[in-house]
Amino acid sequence: MTAPNAMVESLDMFHRAKQRTFSGLTRDAEHRWTGPFYFIQAADPQLGLMKAWKDDNCDGGGDEWTEEVELTKQAVEAVNRLRPRPRFMVLCGDLVHSMPGTEFKEGQERDLKEALKGTDPSIPLIFVSGNHDIGNTPTPSSVENFCKTWGDDYFSFWVGGVLCLVLNSQLFFDASACPQLKEAQETWLEDQLSTAASSSSAGPKHILVFQHIPLYLKRPDEENDYFNLQKEVRQKLLDRFRKAGVKAVFSGHYHRNAGGCHDGLDMVVSSAIGCQLGEDTHGVRVVVVTADGVVHRYHSLEQLSTAGMDEDLRALLEA
Repeated sequence: MTAPNAMVESLDMFHRAKQRTFSGLTRDAEHRWTGPFYFIQAADPQLGLMKAWKDDNCDGGGDEWTEEVELTKQAVEAVNRLRPRPRFMVLCGDLVHSMPGTEFKEGQERDLKEALKGTDPSIPLIFVSGNHDIGNTPTPSSVENFCKTWGDDYFSFWVGGVLCLVLNSQLFFDASACPQLKEAQETWLEDQLSTAASSSSAGPKHILVFQHIPLYLKRPDEENDYFNLQKEVRQKLLDRFRKAGVKAVFSGHYHRNAGGCHDGLDMVVSSAIGCQLGEDTHGVRVVVVTADGVVHRYHSLEQLSTAGMDEDLRALLEA
């Protein structure tokens, strides 16, 4: 994994074909269920979109991102104050607004890294690729640049007996310019799912998936949309995930809260740290993992900063 800075180097977990763990914990400890824990899911800081949206110039705008930097810093400060601290924080794509090869991308990425530097070193940061990070039609070059800047575009890790899969959803959406990369992820994913499904007592307590584009927004049978995966692709993934026992899929992209639970598989769509396209407020999602399942709730940055996580979620950690 190519680490953008020291905060990512603290992420010592199971990554691609390599077994890793959090600093100070043995590999065996991360593979064993030891009780409830929680993590933070965030999405779409997307530095540059807020001004571009105001200017009605989302394709060519993005020359100002001060608001998103301040919101990201607010999120970091709020998460740092939580006790106990989360096991990790995952950012589900669209880290910045500028597309690959465009004028402002380097500056936006630099300033996002700077805003995230304040994250407590005990909270590993996990980065998921979004369409603005690697392009609507990614290329080998755009994916390589993402990996150099933020780490691998797909990988897996274990934490507290739970297997987490980070996926490059753009390869599901349009891999016409990089078919070999799509095939590589498909082969890797099938191996991960089949291994997890065939495991017995040593298998994961739960399996969680993180990607940028939601499988669906409200219903598995909804029509194709910019904000979801195509029906045929969606259904195949749903079938594979259910067969393997995936508990939940976490995503962003929609800049609104949405999702649903069907046949035991929770599709979680979280709104943005940055630009809001609906009625939600800037925020992140607190996700509590228990022996029986996964309980989650979106918290505004203001709420998380002043009151912390909701008490009923905190109580689950003490059960």
